[in-house]
Amino acid sequence: MSTSLLTNDTRTPPQAAILGGLLLVVAVAVVLLLFKPWHNPAFARSYLFWGSMLGALFVSWLVAHSLKVAEQWERAVVLRFGAYKGLRGPGYFFIIPIFEYIPYHVDQRIRARQFSAETTLTRDTVPVDVDAIFFYVVWDVEKAVLEVERFEEAILFSAQTALRDIIGKHELADILQNRKELGSVLQEILEAKTHDWGITIQSVEIRDIKIPKQLEQAMSKEAQAERERRARIILGTAETEISEKFAKAAERYKDNPVALHLRGMNMLFEGLKEKGSMVIVPASALQSMDLGSQLGVAAFAKDAEKGT
Repeated sequence: MSTSLLTNDTRTPPQAAILGGLLLVVAVAVVLLLFKPWHNPAFARSYLFWGSMLGALFVSWLVAHSLKVAEQWERAVVLRFGAYKGLRGPGYFFIIPIFEYIPYHVDQRIRARQFSAETTLTRDTVPVDVDAIFFYVVWDVEKAVLEVERFEEAILFSAQTALRDIIGKHELADILQNRKELGSVLQEILEAKTHDWGITIQSVEIRDIKIPKQLEQAMSKEAQAERERRARIILGTAETEISEKFAKAAERYKDNPVALHLRGMNMLFEGLKEKGSMVIVPASALQSMDLGSQLGVAAFAKDAEKGT
């Protein structure tokens, strides 16, 4: 990932070299037309003539190295004899060669930087590897350059330290469940440090949390056991509700033998209506509901229908 602080990037555009070359041609032509050395060959060997030629060459070099450029999203920091002079850009601008120079170009777009905390112990002594990313923007280039050396590295080191500190204060379950909240806490910590540098931390996001394989397997078994426990609880609750319904039904059938008889007949019918089905009925049930005689009458009636 490229840095937002470009060191010693003078950004001399190719147009500067073209402009310097054209200026050199024009200056030489002016010197030649002014002194006309072809009319006076002795003057062509004089110091004045060659001094004028060297002066034209120097002026063209000066113009070629004074034209600089900064991209639309950048600001160039200009120093004169080591002292801060100001910011330049975006676009083309001029500096005074030899006296002024550009140590930095600063990118003012929203930028992202990845950082991580490797093998860091949580509050419950679980080693984890955490990968995160922060987004920042430089809103005051002067402060960012003059107040701190290499601000991007400073933010990165602060983010790593803060992330390790937060991991050590939370248990593994909290880290896994509250990524967004931990990112907000990290953002507040970094914002408090970088505000005086002219930099705003827009957000911090935790991308990945890696735990040891053995612990991952143990957590998987624990989750499976928890699902089985919940399934057994649901099954037990269903059995309890069914038993309560049966108890209420028994109370209703207790004083109403006709209803119990009809219910028994309906159950038997449901069992016999399927082809090839066989139902085993206890003898006590046949005697209590007089099912034997009724089944015999039904069979006799069916045979009589077939005979007619």
